[in-house]
Amino acid sequence: MAEMTVELVAVEQRFWSGSATLVVAQTTEGEIGIMPGHEPMLGQLTEGGVVTITTDNGERVVAAVDGGFLSVTARSVTVLAESAQWAQDVVVDEVRQQLDEAGDDAKLAARARGRLRAVDRM
Repeated sequence: MAEMTVELVAVEQRFWSGSATLVVAQTTEGEIGIMPGHEPMLGQLTEGGVVTITTDNGERVVAAVDGGFLSVTARSVTVLAESAQWAQDVVVDEVRQQLDEAGDDAKLAARARGRLRAVDRM
């Protein structure tokens, strides 16, 4: 099976790096799935988006991301997020409370919804 090199990097740290067979990310143009050999592209990640990586051994890793960019070549994908959190580290009750308290703050609400979607995709 074909593989590609993937890096998921947030401003504060490198989250994940390795070989993968599929990356799914939410961009401002919609959700996109990227497999090895994909046409080169650059995309803007949505606020409160989710990135799912299927590793070369079939494991799925899921992260909630807040803004940033996605760079794709035929052999690699680089996700540069403003911030990221592993889905398994999301405390659902806390995020639901943040969503309730977000009020008119669309950015805060989008981030909270993204974290809840990441948990759903695990």
